[in-house]
Amino acid sequence: MPSGKTIWLIGCGNMAGAMVSRWLDTGLDRARITVVRPSGTPVAEGVRVVTEVPDAPPPAILLLGFKPHQLDAIAPNVTGASAGASIVSILAGTDLETLRRRFPDAGGIVRALPNLPVALGKGVVAMCGDRSSRVDALMAPLGLIEWVADESLMDAATALAGSGPAFLYRFIDALARAGTAVGLPADQSQRLALATVEGSGLLAASSSLSPAELADCVASKGGSTRKGLDVLDADDALVRLLTETLAAAKTRNAEMAAISRAG
Repeated sequence: MPSGKTIWLIGCGNMAGAMVSRWLDTGLDRARITVVRPSGTPVAEGVRVVTEVPDAPPPAILLLGFKPHQLDAIAPNVTGASAGASIVSILAGTDLETLRRRFPDAGGIVRALPNLPVALGKGVVAMCGDRSSRVDALMAPLGLIEWVADESLMDAATALAGSGPAFLYRFIDALARAGTAVGLPADQSQRLALATVEGSGLLAASSSLSPAELADCVASKGGSTRKGLDVLDADDALVRLLTETLAAAKTRNAEMAAISRAG
């Protein structure tokens, strides 16, 4: 962020907390952050936490980090703080039109849909809306920032990247349980599954080859890996399963957006 600019967070749940953690780790001055949460629960040492929106000049950036269904109750209390501020909303299923109606005096509104690895600087943040240099600078340390030109694609991006970590964790758990099923001790199988996914993901991210090509590099003709891939590839079983998984998440995102607009 530009020097001296401030950021206020209205609400600070798991996702917003992960973002704050990364910003602090990369050197953002704690004195520039104010968290508004009714509980007053501390966020991090040196970060100001208040229970009500401060009676002070609006911040440069106002991040909305509460539950989407709370928007109508909270928005009237935040109107003054939003005047001229860049609003960054991480409210799932809440579209730009809905946000612009609630905050007409904002200096720009952006939807940002991050995933939890932002805490490590390895996250993915799908974004759309009023792009600005100060928002770009704030989000950059979180990981891969993807601006989506068509807001209608945000539901799909959220299903893949926002919900994706949960699906991947389920795959890791399934891989470990499968290892146990073929004879490995449960604790050892889980360690092997975690390390395998970690190393393979890092290699895929740094390789010039596509994941499909890397899989073929591991699988020699007639070998054991090829036999395993034959199971996953039969009738596109894995692709069909994941397509159904993303479709279900995307549909729910659209349903939440409809509820938010109606409110």
